[in-house]
Amino acid sequence: MSLIDVNVTALSNLILDNFRIRENHIPTYVDVGGNLARFSSAQHQVLFGRRGSGKSSLLVHSLQQAKLDKEFFATYIGSDETKRLGFPDVLVWLVLNVLKGLPGAKRKIWNFWPTELHRHISELTKLLEDPETSQVSSTNQETSSSNQSVDIQKGPGKAGLGSSREKTRSSTQTYTGTKLVWLERHLNDFKEVIKTATPDESLRGIILIDDFYLIRRDLQPEVIDYIHRLLRGTNLYIKIATIRHRTTLRKFESQTIGVELSQDVEEISLDKTFEDFEGTHRFLHSILEKISKEIDANMEVSALFNSGAPRALTLASGGVPRDFLNIFVEAVRLSVRDNKLDRLTPTYIYKAASTLSYQSKKANIKEEAGFDSDKLERLFSDLVLFCLKEKRKTVFLVKHEDIHNYSEAYELLQQLMDFKLIHIVASDTSAASGRGGRFAAYVLDCSIFMDPRRRNVEIVEFWKIDGQRRQVGVRKSPDYPLERAAAVISGSIKTEAIENVLETIETDENQALPDTNDDVNAVSRANTL
Repeated sequence: MSLIDVNVTALSNLILDNFRIRENHIPTYVDVGGNLARFSSAQHQVLFGRRGSGKSSLLVHSLQQAKLDKEFFATYIGSDETKRLGFPDVLVWLVLNVLKGLPGAKRKIWNFWPTELHRHISELTKLLEDPETSQVSSTNQETSSSNQSVDIQKGPGKAGLGSSREKTRSSTQTYTGTKLVWLERHLNDFKEVIKTATPDESLRGIILIDDFYLIRRDLQPEVIDYIHRLLRGTNLYIKIATIRHRTTLRKFESQTIGVELSQDVEEISLDKTFEDFEGTHRFLHSILEKISKEIDANMEVSALFNSGAPRALTLASGGVPRDFLNIFVEAVRLSVRDNKLDRLTPTYIYKAASTLSYQSKKANIKEEAGFDSDKLERLFSDLVLFCLKEKRKTVFLVKHEDIHNYSEAYELLQQLMDFKLIHIVASDTSAASGRGGRFAAYVLDCSIFMDPRRRNVEIVEFWKIDGQRRQVGVRKSPDYPLERAAAVISGSIKTEAIENVLETIETDENQALPDTNDDVNAVSRANTL
C-alpha cells in the first residue's frame, strides 16, 4: 500500500472532517482511554486536556448518544459564545441555556398560561438585555384613621358600625438593583423548576460546558460556584471541559467561592505526556489504527511508515491526538507532493510539524491568553534563546525550590505547556554535576528545532532509559532559573521576538533528516559532531 492508495486518501479525509468538532457534528470518536463510561456517570466532573486532546469530541459524542436514550438527555453549551460577555451576564446566559435544555422547554404554550419553566426563561432572556445595575423604585402606603370603628366580618363581605376618616400616605424609596442579587434570590426557584422537569432518576441529564477556560479567569470561580449550587441535589450533572492551567475553580474571600476537585467535582484528565513516552506512543498510534479500521477493516496503517517514522510522529505531536493526526495527514501530502510515494519518513513528519504546529500555537496565545499573551511570548522567546543558543540543548530543568519562590513565572511556564510550546518529560528528577535539589524537566516543541534543523544543538534523548531506569540526557540538561523568568516577564530583562531569536541560530535547511532505524539518535549524533 502506497501513500496514494485510495484508502490512505479516504483516511486523510476522515481525519480532516473531524478537525474541529461542533455540537451538530457526529464525530468519529475513538475511546482508547476508556473515558466514555466514566464521563456519563451521575457525578459533577471537570475534564482537563490541552487543545486537541479530545475534550470536544467526548462532549459532542456524549451529546449525540443522549439523543438515542429516552432516559437520558444532554445540553451542550459552548463558552466561546460568552467570552465577550461581562459579569454576571455570562452567568445569566449559562443559567438560561440550562433551563432551555430541560425537557418541556421547547413545548409550545399559550401566552396566557405559561409554565414556571417558560416564565423563568422569559425573565432570564429579558434580564440578559437589561443593564447590569438599575434604579428600582418601591412605593409603600400607610393608612391611618381619625376615630375607631368596629367591623363585623362574615365570609367575604363585612359590615361596619360607626364611621371613620382614613388618610393614606405614600412614600417612594429608590435603590440600586443588580442582576447578581436577582440571580441569588431566584436560585431556589430555578432549582425547583429543574426538579419538576426531572422528577426522579428515570430521567437524568448532563450539562456539557465546553471551553470553560474562555470565560474570564477571575470570573470562573463565581460562575462554577453558582452552577454547582444550582444543580446540586437535582438529577442534572455538570460536565466542564477546560485547560488545566488556564482555569481557576476556587478562590478565597470572606468565604470559599467555587468548587474543590475530588470533593465537589470529579477530575478527569485526557492529557498524555512525555513522562510516559512509550505509553503515549502506543496510545496515539492505536487511535490512528482504530480510525483506519473505519475505512477498511483490513487496512494496516503501520505499513505506511518507515522504521523511524512512528516515533518521530509521536515526538512531533507533543503527545496531543489532534496534532498527531493532522501532522500525519500533512506529512502524507508533503511526501506525495515530492513524489515520495512509498512510505512516510521522519523528514516529512518534521516538515509537517513545522508547517502546522508552531505558527498555529503562537496564534493561539494571541487569541486566547488575554492579558498574559505578551508575558508568554517574552518567556517563550527567552526559553528558546536559553536552550538553543546559550546551552545548545533541547531539554531544560526547573528547580522545585524555584517553583514555590516564583509562582507567577511557574504558572506562565505551565501555560506554555498548555499551549503545547513546551512539554514535560519528568516532574521529579535529580540533576548531574553536583547540583542539589529536585527538578522538573521540559523539552521544547520539536517544531522549533527539527525543521529547519538547528546546528550544534544536542537533541536530548529523554525517551530512552539507561541501565538505572533514568531518562537519557535529562539529568545533564541545564537548569533554567525562574528568577530569570520573572525578570523577563516583568520586562527587567529585554527579549527579542521569537522569529529574531531563531534567525540568529544557525540552521541547516538542506540536509535531510536520516531515515534509519534509529533516526532521532542519528540526528543527535550528527548535531554533536
